Amino acid sequence: MIASTYQLINTADELRTAIAELNQHPAVGFDTETTSLDPYAGRLRLVQLAAPDGRVFVIDLDRFAAGDAHKAESLAPLRALLAAPRPVKVAHNAKFDAKWTKHQLGGELGGLFDTLLASQIVSAGETDDRHGLDVVVARYLDETLDKAERLSDWSGELSAAQLEYAARDAVVLLPLREKLIERLKRDALLKCAALEFDCVLPVAALELAGIFLDEHRWREQLVRVEKRRAELARELQAMLAEGAQQGMLFAEARTDINLDSHTQLTAALKRLGVPLPDSTRNWKLQPLAKDYPVIAKLLEYRTVQKSLTSYGENILEEINPVTKRIHANFHQIGAPTGRMACTSPNVQQIPHEYEYRRCFTAPPGRKLVIADYSQIELRILAHVTEDQGFIEAFNSGADLHRVTAAQVFNVPLEQVTKEQRDFAKRLNFGVVYGIGAQRFSMLTGLSLTEAETIMARYFQTYRALDAWLRAAAQRAVRERSARTLSGRLARFNFDPEDRQAVSLVQRNGKNMPIQGASADILKRALRLLHDKLRATTACVVNVIHDEIVVEADASVAAEIAKLVEDAMCAAGAEYVKKVPVKVETQVADEWVK
Repeated sequence: MIASTYQLINTADELRTAIAELNQHPAVGFDTETTSLDPYAGRLRLVQLAAPDGRVFVIDLDRFAAGDAHKAESLAPLRALLAAPRPVKVAHNAKFDAKWTKHQLGGELGGLFDTLLASQIVSAGETDDRHGLDVVVARYLDETLDKAERLSDWSGELSAAQLEYAARDAVVLLPLREKLIERLKRDALLKCAALEFDCVLPVAALELAGIFLDEHRWREQLVRVEKRRAELARELQAMLAEGAQQGMLFAEARTDINLDSHTQLTAALKRLGVPLPDSTRNWKLQPLAKDYPVIAKLLEYRTVQKSLTSYGENILEEINPVTKRIHANFHQIGAPTGRMACTSPNVQQIPHEYEYRRCFTAPPGRKLVIADYSQIELRILAHVTEDQGFIEAFNSGADLHRVTAAQVFNVPLEQVTKEQRDFAKRLNFGVVYGIGAQRFSMLTGLSLTEAETIMARYFQTYRALDAWLRAAAQRAVRERSARTLSGRLARFNFDPEDRQAVSLVQRNGKNMPIQGASADILKRALRLLHDKLRATTACVVNVIHDEIVVEADASVAAEIAKLVEDAMCAAGAEYVKKVPVKVETQVADEWVK
């Protein structure tokens, strides 16, 4: 059991003395206790600051609210310490504390070390993906951290057990930081950690800002989608019933099947003579859609069904009653590549259809600035592979997909057809994900032989690219790991005798450095943008892998758009130097491009 000595801080004089002492140290443990998980629904009750000698100052903000008429002034020393680059504030899941600090203390955190993010970075995608404070403390300090008081009531009179719990959570952070720094150094991950720590404030601000959803438009869309689902279900049932009705006297004797039942669906499709693959998953069925209308109808039905399940009435329940906005939870390291993920709700995966996106709007007097990187993963690929064909296409400003098509199909640039360009586009993006001839064949409808021929020409055209991809695949298998441009590490555990597992590692070895570098660039852009927007009323309201959505006052939206573009390009240029990084921006009333 981790022990601590704590002092409860109830007055302005006690606070000044405590802060003066804490300011002498290079780093302090930092934690908070709140009455709710939602900054708009609860209040910040305790701030705990731990010194290296094991003493913890537990600041009860309720005492300041009730007993000090000049609360803002009396808490100024605390705000100053939290905002300063030194001492470093060591927190676990610092995003949470940063949100409460910004919303209820009116200040930002400076000089952060996040033990949650550090643990995730060090784990490098290993199978044990648990990073709660108690788990991380057990893993690195071999200590037990009792979390029994975590869900207790923090709004009233606090017990000795609660105060001891709060103090322990803070005091453990400094020795934990030392252990994690050792690991970060050992695995050459300090640069990646600095990138992630810099991104905490932007992500906290993003969650606090939230995004506005027009509830009326959303309900109108749901009515349309429900109607379309019913229409598709009727049409699909009629098509599937054709096989079953052969030999029946009356067509009315039809029995509808369960469209979500794999067994019933497979039987019905086989009766219609559809040559089913070994699975009825969408990507397996896609190549059949061109020749079998029933498959095309089924895929459309599934798309509509999924959109209703994932993005139906449930998303309206996520609208905050105080702000009238959606405050989603962004997971800063949502994948081994470093990509962010999102839940409650997942506003990163709102369907691309205009009818959905138009429901996310700017409030009156505001505009949305929608900015996304142009072909960022291909530009990263050009940089890391140093393939002259890629580099020359980007540096000349030519359409890379058209240039590729001209080379692969051996036709003059001006004679490239739309279909040829589409094939080339699928290949350019597909190689990043280790696409093979069979998958390319399924995506394009080409025969396997045609797909193999086109891919062979592709790699003959881009020989340096081919060499890099082969080397990356071999290195991933040999070293059981891959890295991004920031040094982010992903480890691969696999059985070398399992050919399928080896093949997956080879694909990840090609993809992780590219997709991960894209994630690195976006996070760097978020920090640069956060600093630029600090003096404005604009705020980032959504992030989708290579896209940033900013809300700004209508009168300055064009200026903010330029500022966003500059920040994103500057971030890209820090990592990609052999080709230009381009960002496309537009100002709109709705989240549509």
